[in-house]
This record gives sequence, structure tokens and C-alpha cells, in this order.
Amino acid sequence: MIIALAVLAIADLVVGVSNDAVNFLNSAIGSKAVSFKTLMIVASVGVAFGALSSSGMMEIARKGIFVPGEFVFDEIMIIFMAVMITDILLLDFFNTLGLPTSTTVSIVFELLGASVCIALIKISADNNQSFLDLGNYINNEKAIEIILGILLSVVVAFSVGAIIQYVSRLLLSFNFNDKPKFYGAIFSGFAVTSIMYFILIKGIKNASFMNADIKSMISSNTEATLAIGFVIFTLISFLLITLLKTNIYRIIIIVGTFALAVAFAGNDLVNFIGPTTGAYQAYIDFGNPEVNTLGLSATEFTMESLGKKIYTPTIILLIAGLVMVLTLWFSSKAKAVVKTSVDLSRQDDVKERFEPNFLSRSIVRMTIAASESINSILPNSAKRVIDKQFEKPALSAAIKKEDMPAFDMVRAAVNLMVASVLISIATSMKLPLSTTYVTFMVAMGTSLADRAWGSESAVYRVAGVLNVIGGWFLTALSAFVAASLMALILYYGRGYALVALITFAIFVLFRNYLKHRKESRILKEEDTLQKAESSSTQGVIVESASNIANVVKRGNRIYTNAVNGLATHNLKMLKKNKSQVESLADEIDELKDNIFYFIKNLDEPSVNASNFYLSILRHLQDMAQSLAYISNSSYKHVNNNHKKLKFSQIKELKEIDEVFEGLFKETKTAFTSGSFNQIGAVLERKHDVINMLTEKIQKQVERTRTEESSPKNTTLYFGILLETKDLLIATMSLLEEYFNSHDDSVEPAKVINEEE
Repeated sequence: MIIALAVLAIADLVVGVSNDAVNFLNSAIGSKAVSFKTLMIVASVGVAFGALSSSGMMEIARKGIFVPGEFVFDEIMIIFMAVMITDILLLDFFNTLGLPTSTTVSIVFELLGASVCIALIKISADNNQSFLDLGNYINNEKAIEIILGILLSVVVAFSVGAIIQYVSRLLLSFNFNDKPKFYGAIFSGFAVTSIMYFILIKGIKNASFMNADIKSMISSNTEATLAIGFVIFTLISFLLITLLKTNIYRIIIIVGTFALAVAFAGNDLVNFIGPTTGAYQAYIDFGNPEVNTLGLSATEFTMESLGKKIYTPTIILLIAGLVMVLTLWFSSKAKAVVKTSVDLSRQDDVKERFEPNFLSRSIVRMTIAASESINSILPNSAKRVIDKQFEKPALSAAIKKEDMPAFDMVRAAVNLMVASVLISIATSMKLPLSTTYVTFMVAMGTSLADRAWGSESAVYRVAGVLNVIGGWFLTALSAFVAASLMALILYYGRGYALVALITFAIFVLFRNYLKHRKESRILKEEDTLQKAESSSTQGVIVESASNIANVVKRGNRIYTNAVNGLATHNLKMLKKNKSQVESLADEIDELKDNIFYFIKNLDEPSVNASNFYLSILRHLQDMAQSLAYISNSSYKHVNNNHKKLKFSQIKELKEIDEVFEGLFKETKTAFTSGSFNQIGAVLERKHDVINMLTEKIQKQVERTRTEESSPKNTTLYFGILLETKDLLIATMSLLEEYFNSHDDSVEPAKVINEEE
């Protein structure tokens, strides 16, 4: 079990860091303050440093949730094993879905669930005990303190983040680079001093590598250290700004990322290896004659020794830190979880991931009403000053939207500063605060204060926050129930159950790894649609050619799969086809959502480009709707177990598919090569194909009058033929638009990225 726990601890470190990397990377990634490589180096050093300072936190796993003296060695090992297996499976499940969850909440409720389960088994076996004696086994006071601390952190993080960001924005505005240099220097001095205070002074007392005299000297001169630190950091910042023309906010973000990585590793390492170190210590105590003086067996030796203050060996912390750093660099899942929190805090508009609900709409309405009440009290002069500070600078139209940062460096600096301070305070108090909760809620609070949640996006963003918080509560319930179940199976199944559960865990991890790798590969290979950035009709024609080629290629595949799926009654193929159509339709909708920004970028003489672009999008949408109808109706027909189409009908659909495949291939070649004159050859075949479809429709009319006996088949077949005709008309209209608008003699105007 000790060997298995050691292996599980390494696996838990990998899945845990994959989930939690978003906590300290999202602000720097969202602001695009530094390159990704620089960011990873800074974060890696911070994680390694934090791992070495987390020894004291390991006590939480040993005695924070349950009373170790009430359990024997055998039961303690079962509790820790159940916790580790559950933790790996639960975190990997959330990672595979790409959803950030709280590793702290997971470990706390897993420890609680497993220990409650074993305690109830002991109580039921003892006639002298009742359910009311459960409090003797569980460290109620500490457990409640930890759980309340985690829940309270949601409110505190959101509120503090919002207040600090609002004050920072009032002082610095969005044009912070134009403010007097000492503004940035003072902000930097305050930010860096507060970060260093909590990392070095509050967190340093847990560091196993620090000399006791140095700890005492720093701790006893706190105020002086703070004052000196503020002056020194402010002066250094001022010199960097004035002499070296340094962007001081970029420095704050680098320091903040380092600090948050330290706080993360110092606070969350217990979540991944705490149960293993606890089990190892229990094993050492059980085999130590000086502790187990009577030589008691595993079912007799009680674990009072775990209640004492014990420090984890530095070598274990060093190995754990190394595993965390390697995971940070090489885990693809670690890079996949960041999108949710960045998008929910994005300053500009983005395709919203979450749908609004009754609660989010109600919260937004109440907030608007409260805001209007406060505004009615404020004098007009104060409102004008505030509004001026929150005016966003005009961005260059030459910068592509995807190249823009999600938010500016002031907000990124506040995110990092507030989150690292709150987490470090909790670490110094031996409270395993949820870094996920804190970093996410700080980011949401600063977004609200920064007016990122406007009338266009508020209901979606609030719905997203509520969804994420709801997922956290689901994590707690799942962790408690799953760990209880694992403990129950291990208690009665013993060695057989242990082997079976570890084998199951390995199988699930390997399967999810293969699934994630396959999905990542498919995502890379998928022909995604690109937004037009040009400011002229000819530029749009050239830029959107790849989009047309991709839609035609994917449309050809979707149509063929629908016909083949119907011919073989292959429900799995049709279901997959249905999701591919939905993906295509979503991408076309996203292009439509970009129309506002596209038109804003147009040159005055080139407004014709907007009419062309709108026509293209309309035809693409018509194509997607026809493909969606064909795919959905085919899936519905097979899913409802209706009669198969007749051989003659399948044969006709195959003929149509072959003709369309030829048309689509020629069209794709024309757009891929940029030879728009080839479009004319495709257009010449329009009437032949329409006549062929009309002929097929007429044949089905005759079959219906004489031999057809299935109303469902008739409805499906007519629907496919009619939508195929619509698909052809939409495609040909698209080609005509290009053929008529393209001019070889005009050099297409393109937007040049100023940063290149």
C-alpha cells in the first residue's frame, strides 16, 4: 500500500497541477504581458520554491479533518488509500472535460467522506456507541473551520478584488501609461511590497530550508521590514520607469505570477501528497519499536502519533516540486483549462460559452437597479470624473482581435496581487484555502469593477460564474460520496479490492489520456473558419477563400456521411455527423458576430466590402442550415427505428452524392488555389444538377402514388431532396457572388499587423 500510495501521489501531482495551473497563469496569459516561455520559467521557479515551504501544511491531511488516535493503523491506511484513488479519478475527470475544479475542496471532502465511512463502520460494530459518537472520530472544529474558510473565500476574494480594482482604476484609469511616472512607481511599490510580505514573512515560517535565526529576525521586525521594503521597491520602480523606460506593470505581473505560483505550491501541495506522507509516517510509527512499544498488530495499534507536530522531509518536497514543474511544462491538459476564466473576465466581447438563466438575469436586474440608485445620489461632477477614468482607449484597427489581450496589465497586476496575498494569509494560518476559488473569484471581482460585464455580456458572464460555482459544490458532494464508497470497498474487499481499484484507476487514466490526445489531434486538424480582417472587397475575397474551401470540404463530408449513415442505418455515424454540423453552424454564427468589428475596420471608400461579406455569410448560413436539416432528419429517422430507405432511394442518393462530390471538389480546388476563373466551369453545371434533382423528386412522386407504403420514408426522402436542392442553390449563389465580384487587376488591400 505504501508503494501504491507513492505512485498515486505522483499521478495526483500530475492531474492536480494540470487542473490548477490556470490559477497562476491566467492573469499573465490574459494580459499578454510576457511571452509564454518566460511565463513558464517564472512559474516553474515559483512552484519549486513554494513546494519547499509547504511542510507545515501536511498536518492538515494527518489530523485536520479526523482524530487519528481514534483509528488503528489498518483503518488509517484504508482512509488514505481511498482518498488518493478518489482524488486522481475525480480530478482527471474534470481535467478531461476542460473544467477547473478545486483540489482543496476535493481533498477536504474526500478525507471527510472516507473517515466518516470508517467511523460509521466502527460505531455500528460497537454496541456501546451510537451515531452521536461520530463527533469523537471527526475533528469537527477544524473541519468546520476549513469548510467555512473555503466558502467564505468566495465572497472575500470577489469583494476584495472588486474594491482594489475599482480604486486602482480610479487612480490610474485605462490610460495608465500616460499618468505621471510616480503613480506607477507607488502602485508598484505597494503591489510588490504586499506580495513579498506575505510570501517571505507569512510563508517563510513553514520553509524547511530556512534558518531559525533568520525566521526570527524577519518575524520580529515586521513593520520595519514593510516600511523599508515599500520605500526600496518604490524607488527601484521609479528608477526603472525613468531611466530604463521599463513597463513597470509587466514587472509586477512577473513578480505576481511568481508569488502566486509560490502560494499555490505552498498551499496545494498538501492536496496531492498529504495523504501519502501521512500514510508513510503512520507506517514508520507502526514499525518503530519506540512508538509501537507493545508490538501491536495493524488492527490494534492506534495512531495517536499522527496527532503530533511532524515536518515532511525536504527531499520529498523537492521531488514533489520537480514533478509539478515537469507537469507544468509538458501537460497538454494544463494548457487547456485556462479558457473559461479568461473569457469570463475578458474586457471585450467574446463568444459566450454559457447561456443566461433566470438567476443570472435576476442578479443583473438587481445590480442595475442598485447601481442606478447610487448614481442618483452622486453629484454630476463626481460621475463625470469617474466615467472619464473608466473610458477605454481606442485600439488600433490594425491589430487583429485575437491578438488583443483579454484585459490590461493593471487588472492583471491586481488579480495576481490580491490572490497571492489572500492565499498566503490562509497558508500561514494552516488553512488549505482553495486557490481555484480565490483566483477565479478575484478575476471575476476585478472584471465587474472594471466594467467588463456590460449590458451586452453581463447575463452570460454571471451565468458562467454561477455554473462554475455550482460545479464546485458538485465537486464537494462527489468527493464525499466517492471516497466513502472507496473506503467501504477497501475495508471489506482488502487486498483484492485494492488491486481491482488501482487497476481500474490506471485503466481510466490511460483511457482519458488517449481520448484527450485524440480530441486534441482532431481539433488541430479541423478546418476552422477565420474572421475577415481586410478593408476592401478584393481583400475580403482573397481572405475568405480559405473559409469557402473549408466549408465546402466539411459540407461534402457531412453530406456523404449522412447518405452512408442512412444506407447502413449507422446511428453512431449519424450522431457524429450531427455534432459536426452543429460545430460548423456555430463557427458561421461566430463569423456573423464579428460583423460589427469588421465594418468598424473598413476604409470609407471600401464600404462595398461589407455588402459582399454580408452576402457571403448569408449563403454560408443557408448551406449550413440545409446540411443541418439533412443530417438531423437522417439521425432522427434512424434513432426512431423507422423503416430503412428502399434500395432505389439509396441508389439515387448515392448518385446525387457522387455528383455533389465532384462539384464540391472542383469548388474547393478553385478556392484553395485562388483561381477564381475556374468558378465559371462549376457554374456551368448548375442547370444540369438542378434538372437531375428535379428528376429524382418526380420519380419519388411516382413511387409514392404506386408502390410507397411508408409515410416516414416518403417524408424523409422528399425532405432530403428538397434540402439538397436548396444546398445547391446556396452554393451556386455563393459562387456567383465571387465570380461577379472578383477582379484580377485590383491588388487586394489587407490589414497589416503593426507589431510584425
